[in-house]
Amino acid sequence: MKDHMIDPDLVEDPYPLQKHLGFYITEWREGFARFELPMEDFLMNRYGIPHGGVHAVMADTVMGYCGCYTGDPKAKELAMTLNLSVNYVGPLKGKVIIAEGTVTGGGAKTFFAEAVIKDEDGNVAARATGVFRRRGK
Repeated sequence: MKDHMIDPDLVEDPYPLQKHLGFYITEWREGFARFELPMEDFLMNRYGIPHGGVHAVMADTVMGYCGCYTGDPKAKELAMTLNLSVNYVGPLKGKVIIAEGTVTGGGAKTFFAEAVIKDEDGNVAARATGVFRRRGK
């Protein structure tokens, strides 16, 4: 889909797992992030649908990012996952896995977030919650 709604200066080079799986950020602002991942055969499980671990990786990533927005590429902030819970609710039928994360609370160091994993047609595959600790640069 690659309809980036993000300042290009904020897009970081992909880290190795991100590069391997092929997901990329398309939106990032205070309290919100969105990543997309094109469906590929190597992401599928024995049933021919995306493996649940792919949904978990996407949820973990998008929730970590949504709580680390600074708006300044020189003031990078990172987060470490303290807790991740994923509930799988249905199959995806589209061609793109979309992960959207939103901060739901927290303070200066620890924040709470939720994520939804869906496709471009709005089919929801998973919902997740997480607890994260901001780590600075």
